[in-house]
Amino acid sequence: MTMDKVGGDTSLESSARAELDLNQFLPYQLNRLADRISQALEKLYAESYELNIAQWRVLAWLSHCDDLTAKKVCAYTNMDKARVSRAIQSLEERGLISRTPSQQDQRQHDLQLTDAGQTLLNKLVPEAQAWEAGLVSTLSVSEYRDLLNTMRKLERQLERIG
Repeated sequence: MTMDKVGGDTSLESSARAELDLNQFLPYQLNRLADRISQALEKLYAESYELNIAQWRVLAWLSHCDDLTAKKVCAYTNMDKARVSRAIQSLEERGLISRTPSQQDQRQHDLQLTDAGQTLLNKLVPEAQAWEAGLVSTLSVSEYRDLLNTMRKLERQLERIG
């Protein structure tokens, strides 16, 4: 027997290569869509309110969460600590949020919306909701519901598979 017969046909093995069509790869497509949505929203927030995405996310969480710390913002938004810290500092400097030492852990600070922050959100939230409505207007009600349900199923599956 020759080496080719024992080890297989090396010429075929070396010419075959793994390929990945990113246009058919769900992680890539979801990330690309999320990036495009974030960029479009950031343009809206930046032009009208001088906010970036990180700042908007902090404000959005504060709009419906009474007990919020920087650590929780990191967990809820999947943003890194430095990005969240910069967003909080900027929002505090603008008078949109306040920080007070946490009663549970003095190393952390509780975050609260100020009156100015609430006023800003009262303008911004309806605009963001209208923008989202325009984006999803191409979907039927059942398609929109199915999309949200599918995303929740994928989230649960990620939790299961780690």
